Amino acid sequence: MPLKLSLKPGEKFVLNGAVVQNGDRRAVLVLQNKASVLREKDIMQEEDVQTPARRIYFPVMMMYLDGANAERYYSEFVTRVTEFMGVISNPSVLADCVDISRYCMEREYYKALMVCRKLIEYEDERLGNVPSGVSTGGDAG
Repeated sequence: MPLKLSLKPGEKFVLNGAVVQNGDRRAVLVLQNKASVLREKDIMQEEDVQTPARRIYFPVMMMYLDGANAERYYSEFVTRVTEFMGVISNPSVLADCVDISRYCMEREYYKALMVCRKLIEYEDERLGNVPSGVSTGGDAG
């Protein structure tokens, strides 16, 4: 099933590890086969990894973007999700953690990232902040 990307002028995204930037006009790209694609707004920089949920998101993102080295990031993910689950009692959030783990084991990293965003939203609500790094809004394109 093709993936349609609507890009804003100058918008960047990662496509199979390569950073690509749109030109000066809106554009629509249609990817006809499976590829690792992550929009600029979903890319987290290492310096933005400062909360427990973001410490889960980051290694999952790296597994997605660098599939050849996924095992290297997987152990960090397991450590971080185990720590997170050890201090959370909300059944819905715990179920999200289980889903993320299952998606990672199935190498469905993009699906895992989308559930990780829910953890970040939950955490931001509890901590009362919305730092830069990964948007939590639903303006996918």
